[in-house]
Amino acid sequence: MKLGKLAGIATLVFFAGSASATTVVNMGLTDKEVMNAQQGWCNALLEISKTHEQKGEKAAKKLASDIIDSAYGYQMGAVLFKPTLTMVPQTFRPTSDGALSYFVGQDKNFPNDKGFALMGWQNCEVENNAVFISGDSAKTIGKVHFTAKDGSVTSVDKTWGFVKDDAGNARIVLHHSSLEHNG
Repeated sequence: MKLGKLAGIATLVFFAGSASATTVVNMGLTDKEVMNAQQGWCNALLEISKTHEQKGEKAAKKLASDIIDSAYGYQMGAVLFKPTLTMVPQTFRPTSDGALSYFVGQDKNFPNDKGFALMGWQNCEVENNAVFISGDSAKTIGKVHFTAKDGSVTSVDKTWGFVKDDAGNARIVLHHSSLEHNG
């Protein structure tokens, strides 16, 4: 095994005998990719809500499933997902079925889910407090503000973790959300 550098990017080369070698190149995440992924999440939430209002529950569920498949890293393994409004014993959602139920409800295995994405949100804004990027992963912490139909705003504390998949797409692998503490 040999560790080297290529244009400032760390590479790791494994030598398996004298005939073959594999190079793994770190596909670093950029600040712009992280911000785009966060805004994409907000846009997707609003689109699910709009689809629910205009086309019904079945269409919203299909859209939510497609979004989860493209935005989260469930195909890579368990996602560390702790949504805002979940109840014991189903607080954590390491599977895509758990995430889908949180966003659109209607899953007998998650009877307390009402469908967070179906609450008629009109606006969604990310306000990062800090962003930490290291190679092909990034973590963010801050707030997300959701505006309801009546104009009221709900703010949650949000931590996200992103990694690049093999195709170079940013995927959510950590999603922790909680209501602000006002005590």
